[in-house]
Amino acid sequence: MNYKFKRLFSLVLSFLLVIGIFTIPVKAESQTVHLTILGTTDIHANIYNWSYEDGEEVDDLGMTKIYSVVKAVREENPNTLLLDNGDTIQGTILSDDLYNNNLDLPHPVIDVMNFMGYDAMALGNHEFNFGLELIHKVVEEADFPILGANVRWKDGSDFVEPYVIKEVAGIKIGIIGLTNPNIPRWDGPKVTELEFEAINEATKRYVEELRDQVDLLIIVAHAGLDPEYGDADSVRLAIEENPAIDLALIGHQHISVAETIGNTLVGGARDAGRQVVRFDLELEREGDKWTIIDKKVELIDVVAYEASEELKEYAMEYHQATLEFLEEVIGQAAEDFHPPSEVKGIPEAQIRDTAVIDLINDVQLKYSGADISAAALFQPSSNIRKGDITYSSIFDIYKYPNTLVGVEVTGKELKDYMEWSAAYYNTYKPGDVTISFNPEIRAYNYDMFQGVEYKIDISKPAGERIVDLTFKGEAVKDDDVFKLAINNYRLSGLQSMGIISNEPYFESDPISLRSLIAQHIRELGTIEPKVDNNWEIIGADLDHPLRDYIIEQVNEGNIVIPVSEDGRSINIKSLNVYELIEEGLIPEEMLEGIEDSVEEDVVVEEVIVEEEVSLEEYIVKAGDVLWKIAEKFNTTWERLAEFNKLQNPHLIFPGQKIIIPQN
Repeated sequence: MNYKFKRLFSLVLSFLLVIGIFTIPVKAESQTVHLTILGTTDIHANIYNWSYEDGEEVDDLGMTKIYSVVKAVREENPNTLLLDNGDTIQGTILSDDLYNNNLDLPHPVIDVMNFMGYDAMALGNHEFNFGLELIHKVVEEADFPILGANVRWKDGSDFVEPYVIKEVAGIKIGIIGLTNPNIPRWDGPKVTELEFEAINEATKRYVEELRDQVDLLIIVAHAGLDPEYGDADSVRLAIEENPAIDLALIGHQHISVAETIGNTLVGGARDAGRQVVRFDLELEREGDKWTIIDKKVELIDVVAYEASEELKEYAMEYHQATLEFLEEVIGQAAEDFHPPSEVKGIPEAQIRDTAVIDLINDVQLKYSGADISAAALFQPSSNIRKGDITYSSIFDIYKYPNTLVGVEVTGKELKDYMEWSAAYYNTYKPGDVTISFNPEIRAYNYDMFQGVEYKIDISKPAGERIVDLTFKGEAVKDDDVFKLAINNYRLSGLQSMGIISNEPYFESDPISLRSLIAQHIRELGTIEPKVDNNWEIIGADLDHPLRDYIIEQVNEGNIVIPVSEDGRSINIKSLNVYELIEEGLIPEEMLEGIEDSVEEDVVVEEVIVEEEVSLEEYIVKAGDVLWKIAEKFNTTWERLAEFNKLQNPHLIFPGQKIIIPQN
């Protein structure tokens, strides 16, 4: 082919291609796009997959694990966004005791989030624990926006950015960040300059503002679906009132959520980086409009992924600094402070006075100068173990960086507070052989008191359980005034419930209770477990003949102590003899022995009837206990026990005869 012909051929071909552009419709590029949104929540400063309390690597948490998930998903789909839902910079010794109190150092969690390539984060309630200055610092350090649409300065100006618009593959995505409006309940003194708006109200305002600017609407809300303290913190309400929301990343409650409400996909993950929420959307473009044609939400458990060595190397200096801090021995424990459980799954420190709670209360009394102290165990298994005490030991018995406050209360306020706390127990019923806990109340909301003596009668309904309450041997009167030591979170909660009215006379802020406990131990050098047994549980006759067998079966794993579905509430239902019999968990041979002992008791009672002149016979009913029967007949349970020759006055059975002496 000669040069002229080739040139002519080239010109013709070019002409045909130009004509084709105008005559042949060409499908626009990327008519459909697969978009992935990854969400984390309540990481609580767990960078490494490491337990600082136990000094060992763990397999089911941490940002090093999360990053492996993120990298895998990004390789699968480059159109991926990474969002976080708050409670991120607080929660470990690394954050709370090394970096959150030193504003001159870069914050390790934010540094790691920058490395991981986060696109946005919402403020959680624990971001406010260390004051507003720390929040300003991390906002400056972050390469991504930190959002809070429902928190403002009191002059109405934004505290942080309310939202951000990101563009991925031509799709404009509006991301609204929402914090928990209950923050003033917990960190009141630190947020006096701010106002917090209900989640649904702020959501409505910004949905209306963004609706016409974006193709996709996401809310990242540090709250649960259903309210904790009224509708203001309900994400469900915000979704129902704003159906234009396409995705909602929720948190705060540390539970797994993957569901659809109306047209909105909702996802929430467990805490500490145990899970990553994954939203997948298929979008189709019609002109200038993008429409979701398929969507799903799922949860990824990080335990299935290896920790990222790349991120471990990047964050090594922060991890090493923490390990060095924890190596320092601050004292010695002569013995364990938490006794072993009689019943596997029921911590002793939740059902009787123990040295571990007395230690915390003693520290609170010492540094506040109070008359009475109250404290909870944030982890029911908390213990100071025999041997060396390090800072990680303190972290085990006091998980959060709360501060100590002292406040004056009346006798009535004290009683109301104690009744609120005593609602933690389920009401005793006949046949129970264990004491159990209200599944609606977390262990960290059960306070035990020092400086007073009292009993908790769990045969009575909640609100009527505190009996024999005395201070220095005198009955507590409503108009008495006491100095009470508690943590700052508890004070805010009690004030918001109207139980306590006064403001603190003492505050340890910014020194945490953990630091005070460590200081106390350093001063003493060696500490011994001491228990004054100033309180006890009454109103529960647990000594059934089958109890030993039932407890043996629990400890061998054949009978299980019930826990809540999310695992956060333990021992939520008492083991009951009659229910276990009905469920077929008690062998027939065990029941035969019980029937024989009941028959022997009845024979003894019949002999006594012949000897007495003026007697009345009472047949035991379900729900009866001996002291209630005695009260009904104007006598004492001791007299009934002696008269009927009951070997164990706490063991009476429905159908059993009790002889009541009339003179």
